[in-house]
Amino acid sequence: MTAHRTFVRRAAFAATAGAAALVLAACGSDKPAGGHDMGAKESGSAAAASPKADDHGKAEGRNSADAHNSADVSFSKEMIQHHRQAVEMAGLAEGRAASKDVKSLAARIEGAQDPEIENMSGWLTAWGEEVPADMSGMGHDMSSSMPGMMSAGDMEGLKKASGGDFDKKFLLMMVKHHEGAVTMGRTEKSDGKYGPATRLAADVVTAQTAEIEQMNKMLGKS
Repeated sequence: MTAHRTFVRRAAFAATAGAAALVLAACGSDKPAGGHDMGAKESGSAAAASPKADDHGKAEGRNSADAHNSADVSFSKEMIQHHRQAVEMAGLAEGRAASKDVKSLAARIEGAQDPEIENMSGWLTAWGEEVPADMSGMGHDMSSSMPGMMSAGDMEGLKKASGGDFDKKFLLMMVKHHEGAVTMGRTEKSDGKYGPATRLAADVVTAQTAEIEQMNKMLGKS
């Protein structure tokens, strides 16, 4: 009887020790022999594969920066300059215009085009391209480089005008300016490859065509 009890105790001890060894082995299997944490590695890969969502298509720009062509670059560089001149013209209205409608239109133009300048500058930076220097307000004549651009003399005449004279000059000049932007936008829609740029071009065509119609009505042309 005593021998039988001894045998039972030894068997129970051996089973307990074996179970403990299995538990320890399972706890140590989280990391392979090289000491690398597979869980951390997989988590990092998943994080790297997941793009962050930003405003204004910035995430799309980071992940597809190569999906653009020379038309996108030209459009962005030229439209930045084109918008800057429109913003400069619009900024003159508050202290010179007589018409509340002209002031309201100018404020709307400024509010729409400033963010677009920022977006296009971001695309150029992501593509490794140089953002054009801001020449607005410096008297530079860029009228021959892009459709609808005002000459230095045009801008100087607008700055000297006030009241009803300013209103008429502003509307006539901005109609011409918008018509140039619409031409540029249509070219980008046709030739561009980068999705955010072609969508912006489509927005420019739609919005500025509507504003041309509005300004022509204000001028009594329609």
